[in-house]
Amino acid sequence: MTTFEERSPVKAETAGKPSAEGKLALAEILEILAGGRLPLRFTAYDGSAAGPPDAPLGLELKTPRGTTYLATGRGDLGLARAYIAGDLEVHGVHPGDPYELLTALAGELVFKLPPPRVTANIIRSIGAVHLRPIAPPPEEAPPRWRRVAGGLRHSKTRDAEAIRHHYDVSNTFYEWVLGPSMAYTCACYPRPDASLDEAQENKYRLVFEKLRLKPGDRLLDVGCGWGGMVRYAARRGVTATGVTLSEQQAAWAQRAIAEEGLTDLAQVRYGDYRDIAETGFDAVSSIGLLEHIGVRNYPSYFGFLQSRLRPAGLLLNHCITRPDNRSEASTRGFIDRYVFPDGELTGSGRIITAAQDVGLEVLHEENLRQHYAMTLRDWGANLVEHWDEAVAEVGLHTAKVWGLYMAGSRLAFETGGIQLHQVLAVKPDDAGGVGDLPLRPWWTP
Repeated sequence: MTTFEERSPVKAETAGKPSAEGKLALAEILEILAGGRLPLRFTAYDGSAAGPPDAPLGLELKTPRGTTYLATGRGDLGLARAYIAGDLEVHGVHPGDPYELLTALAGELVFKLPPPRVTANIIRSIGAVHLRPIAPPPEEAPPRWRRVAGGLRHSKTRDAEAIRHHYDVSNTFYEWVLGPSMAYTCACYPRPDASLDEAQENKYRLVFEKLRLKPGDRLLDVGCGWGGMVRYAARRGVTATGVTLSEQQAAWAQRAIAEEGLTDLAQVRYGDYRDIAETGFDAVSSIGLLEHIGVRNYPSYFGFLQSRLRPAGLLLNHCITRPDNRSEASTRGFIDRYVFPDGELTGSGRIITAAQDVGLEVLHEENLRQHYAMTLRDWGANLVEHWDEAVAEVGLHTAKVWGLYMAGSRLAFETGGIQLHQVLAVKPDDAGGVGDLPLRPWWTP
């Protein structure tokens, strides 16, 4: 029986001269940490290999720098750094959608801490030079403690920088990934075989109906992205105002509004939602903004949105959530450094509590988790289809970040690690009245 007290739980394949006496090859180290159960083929620049030779999926560690990234990055950060920098190559999947490889790693690869003597040998085999952190790829945002130079977390200046990091990549790139809808939020699929564009149109229809909008009403859409909800409402006679912290999004949205002949009803402003001075809106929609707000700012966020509504006005909040209300809200690792700097996720219960505590009356909530997994599936397919153009537009490293992020997020939604909740609330008048709201949900699911 093989144990951790032996040199390796299974013998890794090696090529060339054997390593110095007692030292472990890179494939041997991986096998020890994985307990000898590798769901894919692993090869390394030192000539060692492990895992089934005929495995359809594989990882290739190409450089010593990759070893340093893997050894010094916490959690998924080291893997992401090595992959994005080109030091770790994937086989058997497209870089625009490495979903199958991530599924194999998440489902079958479980790392275990070996006994102290074996751990010491692993450290000695890796070498001190690979245990000293080095500069990460340039696409990586600085750690949170260094971002304080840009302002306190969720201050207007720091929020603006975080939004630029994620959204001001390239409108052309987003057109390829998101498709004609330019909707960068969870779609709502009316049927399993519905197209992405049909599902995004259905999402806007769902929000529109939940907010009971009708011609002549006024809608405020905070964090409006490329103005999809604004234009959807304006086409139906609603005066719609959107606001985004992304200058590129605002410019694209204003052009789209003009091209559709909606300038009399629709506008998208470049700025912070907290600077909206108008009040008396019939409805407020927030589709994918709360993730950027910060949990400690929920009271002021919901309080501000409530202050923009008329009495009996409706608010719909649509955002990614955690499946519980106990976890730490801050995101970590790859997502925080490469995708959503300063992003924070929490459970739907904490969101509902915050809305209720400022006087909003919650009417309904629902979880669209499976719909977001399907949305990410379709975005990944779009990136694969337009991979060469995307790489030419934003560079290989950024394109790989997006492929990894969307595939990993899809897996997280499928397995319940994260969810997507819509919360519908009303602003009661001073006497507790809510207008002529029907007694039961009035929208088509």
